[in-house]
Amino acid sequence: MDTPAPPIANEKGLPELEADTTNILPEGATDPIYLAKAKIINDALQEIGMGKYQWHLFGVAGFGWMMDNMWPIITSLIFTPVVNELHPSRGPFLQLAQNIGLLVGAFCFGLGSDIFGRRWAFNLTLLITGTFGLISGSSPNFTAIAVFAALWSIGVGGNLPVDSAVFLEFIPGRSQYLLTILSIYWAFGQLLATLIAWALLTNFSCSDAIGACPRSENMGWRYFMFTMGGITLICFVLRFFVFHLHETPKFLMSRGHDAEAVDVIQKVALYNGSTTSLRSEHLTSLSEKVEAPAQDTSAMGAVRRRFEKFSASHVRELFKTPQMAWSTSLIVLIWALIGLAFPLYNAFLPYLLATRGADTGNNSTYITYRNEVIIAVLGIPGALAGGLLVELPKFGRKGALCVSTVITGVFLFGSTTAKTSNSLLGWNCGYNFTSNIMYAVLYAYTPEIFPARDRGTGTGLAATANRIFGIMSPIVAMYADLNTPVPVYVSGALFIVAGLLVILLPYEPRGKASI
Repeated sequence: MDTPAPPIANEKGLPELEADTTNILPEGATDPIYLAKAKIINDALQEIGMGKYQWHLFGVAGFGWMMDNMWPIITSLIFTPVVNELHPSRGPFLQLAQNIGLLVGAFCFGLGSDIFGRRWAFNLTLLITGTFGLISGSSPNFTAIAVFAALWSIGVGGNLPVDSAVFLEFIPGRSQYLLTILSIYWAFGQLLATLIAWALLTNFSCSDAIGACPRSENMGWRYFMFTMGGITLICFVLRFFVFHLHETPKFLMSRGHDAEAVDVIQKVALYNGSTTSLRSEHLTSLSEKVEAPAQDTSAMGAVRRRFEKFSASHVRELFKTPQMAWSTSLIVLIWALIGLAFPLYNAFLPYLLATRGADTGNNSTYITYRNEVIIAVLGIPGALAGGLLVELPKFGRKGALCVSTVITGVFLFGSTTAKTSNSLLGWNCGYNFTSNIMYAVLYAYTPEIFPARDRGTGTGLAATANRIFGIMSPIVAMYADLNTPVPVYVSGALFIVAGLLVILLPYEPRGKASI
């Protein structure tokens, strides 16, 4: 039997990595030492390939996507029975509390994951969400359920900036399209929530909003919260006790822990039954080779950065060059516009469906949630379609994001012409299909264009802008007439503007590796 040839060595006697990747960000966009080391890690991940560890991570990281959509939908689904039973003076305060929690979670977990690492945040988000979601089922009054909504939403808000960074930093560049496919969990979260709501809210809710609605006749939403909180805690158990998450190699490298970063990659290769030519000298030698002002990647430098919790350095790095500043500003603006458009329409979708059903005599809770399930089902092929579109030549991430966002706005405009419950259902099915493509691509594109050492901050900044504008929607709802199509016109226009802004984004990640 022939003996495999040893790896070709470079001028320093180190084995050459077999893969050769192209970075998304150009030279000069960030520290040259960091950029060179990131390419080495990308080459190593490409050499290992997509194996068991990454596929198992695909499974547990998807829980974050699922919760990111499922819990806002939960708030929307329980809105009517909660208001009927607890009679708050301002019902939309429930959505307002939720959006405040999402804002806090996006900012704190996004920045925190760049300071303390990904591992702790990856597990803590689900624990927070499941715990407070489960407890909320015993809420004695509206104030209590609103407080719990804010608390569980802190965990939900942290999912996107953390989970996207974790998954992206373990997969090879040629498999980055899977970050888009991961949004199938996002669609499944909506479907799961609506299916369980259909069973519980139709059978254990007050049948008439007029008059008394005692707790004993309206236990459906409480059973619903117990169930969804329990499901979330099961997901936490699978993440924390069944799957072992290593700290991501790019985070370790960015903190000066080159040897630990290499050790993680070697462990992943061993878990996959593969091998890697990567040695710690591949990274440490670059500090000698590249002569340029660079971030201090020594151990002491890592300690100082770890305790500079309130430093704006992570934010400043996102605006380091004119092109980076333009890219960051545009993506944050796009997230902000969608943040106002999406909840303004979608948070009150059950109410709108029920209103249209009333026009035709189909205003039962059963029909409302049946329609919700039909709409949710269309999100799953939407996420899959997004994964295919982002890999199309000369179309890529930007083309998929632009077209899907604009068409989403068009469908919302079309829904204002609906005269029956079924016609509104048709428009909303189209809207949910295209909006799931949009979110699948947006959730993948955003972390791809930021360097790993600032990825949590960048994604968290975009998500924070999204949540800030999301806070406005329940405020608008409290003072606007929801019996008119005006909120839908506003939502549709915002989606179209956001879609057109995508054309101006400078980076196209297709065929390249994130750093």
